[in-house]
Amino acid sequence: MPIDIGLTHIALCATNLDASVAFYAKYANMHIVHDRQDDDGRVVWISDRTRPFVVVLMQASDPGTILGPFAHLGVGCTSRDEVDRLCAMAREEGVLIREPEDSGPPVGYWAFLRDPDGHTLELAHGQEVGLTVSAPDESGS
Repeated sequence: MPIDIGLTHIALCATNLDASVAFYAKYANMHIVHDRQDDDGRVVWISDRTRPFVVVLMQASDPGTILGPFAHLGVGCTSRDEVDRLCAMAREEGVLIREPEDSGPPVGYWAFLRDPDGHTLELAHGQEVGLTVSAPDESGS
């Protein structure tokens, strides 16, 4: 059986799990891969299934520390048009907090949205995370 190593998840508190799950499904193509209820409340894991990484959402009466305004989850989109399409929906719903901006390489075309609890989600196209991670280590370490 394979074991998990490296960065596997980030955990956020959510005051309304169903609203948060719907937000991340709509804007980040993330869906429930694990859902449980225990003595501490309901917990869901959501993933876009592109890599072994989940966002853990825990039901809470208070979201606690908010991931924002600059601290954020970043999601790569397939195109600038996809970023624009999602931002148009977010604008209509009042959750777009920073309009799309092209910052050039390696940052790309990006925008910020606010989830139901105020956590920040970045939508981006053209970031060079994959290229940078797969490049040979130039630091010599």
